[in-house]
Amino acid sequence: MACLSPSQLQKNRNLKPRVVGSQPGAVQATAPAVLWERFQEDGFLVLEGFLSADECEAMQRRIGEIVAEMDVPLHCRTEFSTQEEEQLRAQGSTDYFLSSGDKIRFFFEKGVFDKQGNFLVPPEKSINKIGHALHAHDPIFRGVTHSPKVQALARSLGLQMPVVVQSMYIFKQPHFGGEGGPAAVTPHQDASFLYTEPLGRVLGLWIALEDAVLENGCLWFIPGSHRGGVSRRMVRAPAGSAPGTSFLGSEPTRDNSFFVPTPVLRGALVLIHGEVVHKSERNFSDRSRQAYTFHLMEAAGTVWSPDNWLQPTPELPFPPLYI
Repeated sequence: MACLSPSQLQKNRNLKPRVVGSQPGAVQATAPAVLWERFQEDGFLVLEGFLSADECEAMQRRIGEIVAEMDVPLHCRTEFSTQEEEQLRAQGSTDYFLSSGDKIRFFFEKGVFDKQGNFLVPPEKSINKIGHALHAHDPIFRGVTHSPKVQALARSLGLQMPVVVQSMYIFKQPHFGGEGGPAAVTPHQDASFLYTEPLGRVLGLWIALEDAVLENGCLWFIPGSHRGGVSRRMVRAPAGSAPGTSFLGSEPTRDNSFFVPTPVLRGALVLIHGEVVHKSERNFSDRSRQAYTFHLMEAAGTVWSPDNWLQPTPELPFPPLYI
């Protein structure tokens, strides 16, 4: 599996993110061919004003209710990490993570529990993310995921049979204590975890529910990096094995100067190609950077890898986007 060389990436260093629209629904007025061309060139696309302030507020209010009702047993309190070694130790060894694809489950920041599993910080400040089936089990998030504007966007990109494979609410908590904030999300490709044959069939939709700027950890991309294949894969181990997942391949060392920061305002949607390399830095600010994100797969002519950690279940097959 290949990835772009530094010489191939050098030409991308001075590119700026593509931005379309400034009002809710503006994407519908943009020619589909233009959207597709820009997305295919860079591997990501910013659609400002995709959701209104009221729509963002409704999602934040609902997630507050879900958090207030949270009841996670001590043995299920899993710290979420994007560091490979910590991923395998924490998420890859717990059924709570591996069986979360058809459920709403809670994953926490590092260092928020004492040795007994009790919270060291207020619970609402301890959560890294909630995943992975908000789109299926909560009416508010299901309504946004399957909204007419999301369906119109998918059609404008030529998706024929898109299905929703997972969803997450990401908190990107502000700094607390002396730790300097939650850890950065290391450079990665979504297809490392959501692998298909052929490649190029997974699309991330990342919606900013608060302004995402440099200070609180906005997204960064390497434009054009989606054309170089997948450098590593997380695969599920055979049943009964430990740990429950392993990695094939490895992430290459990448020059930080290749990354383009992509700050966006509340309500913006960022389209993310499954193979584009992206990351986010630590949140050193005093405010969170909440986002709702979900992934679509073009099901027509596509095989979802049976080795992926996330698998459809009899209780929740991947639901069609167009309903």
